[in-house]
Amino acid sequence: MPAPNTKKRDENRLPKREYNKPQPIYRSRRERQRKKKTNWLPIVLLVLAFIVAAVAGALFASSSLFDEKPVAKKTEMMASGDKTVVMLMGVDEREGDVGRSDTLMIATLDPKKKKAAILSIPRDTRVKIQGHGFDKINAAYAYGGHKLTQNTVENLLGVEMEHYVLINVNAFTKIIDAIGGVDINVEKRMYYEDPWDDNGGLVINLYPGQQHMDGKTAITYVRYRDEEGDIGRIARQQKFMQAVMDKLTSPAIIPRIPAIIGEVVDCIDTDLSVKQMIEFMSALKDAQARGLQTEMLPGKPMYIGGISYWLPDLSKLRTTIANTLDVEISSSLRSATEREMLEYESSIPDDAQEIPLNEATRRQLGLDNDKAEDGSKDKDNRKAGQSEDMDDETESGSYLSDPYAEDGDPRHGRAAHPASDSTDSSAHHTPASLPEPSAPAPSPTVPSAGKTAN
Repeated sequence: MPAPNTKKRDENRLPKREYNKPQPIYRSRRERQRKKKTNWLPIVLLVLAFIVAAVAGALFASSSLFDEKPVAKKTEMMASGDKTVVMLMGVDEREGDVGRSDTLMIATLDPKKKKAAILSIPRDTRVKIQGHGFDKINAAYAYGGHKLTQNTVENLLGVEMEHYVLINVNAFTKIIDAIGGVDINVEKRMYYEDPWDDNGGLVINLYPGQQHMDGKTAITYVRYRDEEGDIGRIARQQKFMQAVMDKLTSPAIIPRIPAIIGEVVDCIDTDLSVKQMIEFMSALKDAQARGLQTEMLPGKPMYIGGISYWLPDLSKLRTTIANTLDVEISSSLRSATEREMLEYESSIPDDAQEIPLNEATRRQLGLDNDKAEDGSKDKDNRKAGQSEDMDDETESGSYLSDPYAEDGDPRHGRAAHPASDSTDSSAHHTPASLPEPSAPAPSPTVPSAGKTAN
């Protein structure tokens, strides 16, 4: 019989698992069973990750929460120089589902100059995924986790992702409440009912004007999707992110930090060290004071086979990345970009239809109207006479008629599982927007006079 272990444990020492390896992004099976449906893009969580890391670093500055992971160098990639490029992902996983990335952003951080830029990548972006052909970029996580997503993003942007941050989006409501809510200027009337929602029914009922939103109200704002689909929603969420950054950089947030830690710390998985995240948080805060640079992946929305995609403009995209990194695009990368553009254009069927965006959305996302239309004129004749068909499709329950619908399962707002080849949405019930009440209830929040959203 082995002798009992009489060595006393140092009570001041953290458990080994807390400082020796990354903590899992997901909780126990029992906790996952209690997860609520999260069909939105909670950009705020990606920002709060740095807040939590900074506070944790102050408490445990003598140790590292994570091991540094070397990333293999790849050919035909732009060099980031003194800047660090981090892939930020918000992942939505449900019981019996491997999950997909609901939020995907690329943060370029310069701790020395205390500058930061964030590029939003729509989850509907049509890309070539290694081993799977062309698909929406959010499918890469379902196919191969964050590693395949990282590979896909690198091939798209032409720059290496040095680190990643994954965040479970399950804690959105509690986190917004923990920071004391946010102030948002709602740009228009937003009304939608979905009695088949997983949570026992969904009602989005917002009125125009400046409002202070708690977590429950904020969910309805970031979940709402109008006729512009995922692109219009990203525009609203960039606006929401700015409001959150304003709140996080105010002195009033200091007493709320412990509550924020409690809500976020269990939802993060990353290969960044504590020191790195403290530096990045400092860069984000200083960049916010100067005006945080946020951009949208250049491109245009189109229907392909009845499915909505965001088609990237590879040439403009890589020029944008090079400008952000202050580097020149090499001749080899230019040649590779030209080859990829030819392959991409040839993969688009002749009956593809462009989806119009209104001017307000274009301004919010910084899209160039002329550039967005460039290359699409040759399709104008094809699209003539098809607009009526598009209207009929929208009315019958297409991607745009349902605020949460994607190809595959409009009721749950998720694309079909990668293992399935079916894109027939007729097998699913698509909830239509119900008529507004004849006497709408007052706004759940009282508009504040004299404020404007940033």
